[in-house]
Amino acid sequence: MHCNVRRREFLTISAASLGGLLSYSLDGKICRFAAEHKPIRIPLRFFSKTEALIVSAAVSRIFPSDDSGPGAREAGVAIYIDRQLAGPYGRDRYRYTQPPFENAPPEFGYQGQATPREIYRDGLKSLTGFHLLPPERQDTALHQIASTHFFALLRRHTIEGMFADPIHGGNAGMIGWQLIGFPGPRMNNSDDIDKHYGEGFRPKPAGLAEVTGSTIRPSEDE
Repeated sequence: MHCNVRRREFLTISAASLGGLLSYSLDGKICRFAAEHKPIRIPLRFFSKTEALIVSAAVSRIFPSDDSGPGAREAGVAIYIDRQLAGPYGRDRYRYTQPPFENAPPEFGYQGQATPREIYRDGLKSLTGFHLLPPERQDTALHQIASTHFFALLRRHTIEGMFADPIHGGNAGMIGWQLIGFPGPRMNNSDDIDKHYGEGFRPKPAGLAEVTGSTIRPSEDE
């Protein structure tokens, strides 16, 4: 009996490139205090190592790190996308996928047959070697596919990976929430009302796992 098992690949990155604590100066500039610089190996569930590097480079051009704050690379957006495509969303478990497949107006949403997994696998072929290009040529390559459904998915997933709860693989260190001042899914603020009455208060973000005090299984973990 033969079993066709795909060998798991890993993405090796510096821990300092993910997450971190943001500090705001008086002139509004953001300083990021990174974690230690040891390398970490992140197991990939869907992408190959090369695909993960391409996606990481692409989302870093869609939501770049600049003077206004860290971007998609620091938030671990590529890991978020990898997790989503590996789970039920990636194989279109929740979408009606039976024919006929019409060229419907955009307001009706995507009407094609290909699953998100298939869209990414096909779309990444147009970005072969993307991670090796200088930023200017990367931007040109993305402009060339800007009208495709693949790019629309990539852009949407970049935003999701920046600001979704960290249990889904992105928003490392809640860095996206720190950028916009979102405190996370806090159940109430009663403990802070009297303590911070009459003053500006920006609570430290807390994710679902911290708020509930329990281990939460993300929907993409099967």
